Order: sequence, then structure tokens, then C-alpha cells
Amino acid sequence: MVAASFPPESRPLRRCLSLAASLWLMAAVVAPASAQQGLVAVPQLTARVTDLTGTLTADQSSALEAKLAAFEQSKGSQVAVLIVPTTQPEEIEQYSIRVVDQWKLGRGKVDDGVLVLVALNDRKVRLEVGYGLEGVLPDATANRIIQQDIVPSFKRGDYYGGINTGVDRVMRVIEGEPLPEPELSPPAAGIPGLFNLLPFLFIFAMVGSSIFRAMFGRVGGALATGGVVGFLTWLLIGILGISITTGILAFIFAVIGGSGGGHAVPGVLMAVVERQFSPRARTNGFAAAGARKGGRTAVPWRNRNSSQ
Repeated sequence: MVAASFPPESRPLRRCLSLAASLWLMAAVVAPASAQQGLVAVPQLTARVTDLTGTLTADQSSALEAKLAAFEQSKGSQVAVLIVPTTQPEEIEQYSIRVVDQWKLGRGKVDDGVLVLVALNDRKVRLEVGYGLEGVLPDATANRIIQQDIVPSFKRGDYYGGINTGVDRVMRVIEGEPLPEPELSPPAAGIPGLFNLLPFLFIFAMVGSSIFRAMFGRVGGALATGGVVGFLTWLLIGILGISITTGILAFIFAVIGGSGGGHAVPGVLMAVVERQFSPRARTNGFAAAGARKGGRTAVPWRNRNSSQ
């Protein structure tokens, strides 16, 4: 039998390697423990509604608790609500995974639990769905429930209303009720005051192009006009694609106007501006709006609490 041993001069190296291995092992054990100390603790599951922020009143929590208990009794699937001040330093996705791993919502083999998690100060909401319900509650459906049923009430400061509506929708979807068809809106529906801005942009393109052409020549002036109009559009509506489009249109208009072939264009634009801002046009516009609303004034909700 052959025995191998380190020569005397290699013993210090051997001691260094042993020390390094020991330090690495200590770091591997201690680092996760110290990292866990900085994370938000997962509360014990003692009820179907856990509010660590005091947002819900006792009556509201009791009403939600009774509703979720009745649903669990009849359907078997388990839905729980957790409201925390924050999940930082973790993102809400990581924290929700830790919660469901500890709470083990739903029936064991079926894994049909749903967690409604609200991080109040972070202004974030998440639906964590068990594998057994991913067929009826995929990510797209969960996102629609959050955006259409929960967030609108949260923006008004009605947290109980948002959670209650969202829970109702989740339970109905689990029971087989499909979501309503998404509302289709015209491309400009979410652009505030776009059409009211067009006359001002046209006027600026007419006046500005003449000034810039005198300063930089026809092509240089057209480029300057397009750049300024596009930048102003971006400042006003914040949509890059439309801002680039208006800038290109302003450039083309400035080039045409500078070539002498666009003398008829300013007259057409002025007619559009006159019609847009004439008293008769304004009166007719308000009358039409009143008729569509049955004579009632439509006032949008104030977004008192939204920071997004």
C-alpha cells in the first residue's frame, strides 16, 4: 500500500486551504441567515383576511372572512387576503412566493389556493395563484382583475371596495364565469386633449417654419420646425410615437410651405382653427355632449391617491 503525504514545505499551504474552506462554509451558513433578518416576516396564517396595516375596519374584515369561508366550504378552493405596509427590500413577487410557501393555501394535492396580496405603501397588488387554478386564472385574467376590479377603487382610496370587488371576481372566475369582453377604445381615447392641441401645433408650424427658414434655410428651417413641434407634442402628451409623427408632418409641411407650393395650405389650416374655436362650434360641442349623457354632466373621478 502506498501512502501519500505532503512534504514539510507544503504544510503552510495546506493550513491556508483548510482555513479558506472553513471561512467559505461559515459564509454559506451565516449569509442566508443574515439576509433573512432584513426581509419582511411572513405572518402566521390565523384567518383568511390578515390586515397588518389597520386599513380595514373590524366589520369589513368580518364580512370578507365570512364570504371567503362560505366559498371555501362550497367550492373547496381557498382564497386569502394579506395587506402589508411594504414588501421591501423584496419585490412583491418574491414576497408572495414566500407567503404561499409558508401558508400552503388550497387543498394539498390540488393546490387550488389564491393569495390576494396588497403592499399598501408600495402601491402594488398581486394575485398569487396555485398550480391547480392556473387554467382558469392565468396571468392575463389575473392582471385584468387587478386593473379593472381592484385598482380603480384603490385610486379613490376605497381599499375595502377594491379588495371586495376583486375577491368577488376571483370567486366567480373559479366557479366558471368568464370575464366580460374587454372594452375597445379608439387609439386616441387615452390621449388627453390631443385634438384640442392640433390647431395650436398647426399655427406654430406655420409661424415657426417661416422664422426658422429665414434663420436656417428651407431644409434647416423645416428640420428645426419638425423637431420643435415633435418636442412640444411629447411634452404635452408624453407619447413618443405620436410625437415623432407630428414632428415628421410638421417637417413636411414646412418643406412644402418653403418650396412655394403650399400657399393653399395655410388657408385650409386657418379655416380648421376658426371652426375649432368659433363660439358656434363650442356651443354645438357642449350640446352634443349633453345629449349623449342624457342632459347630465359627466365628471371624471379624481385620482386622489394614485402615484402612477
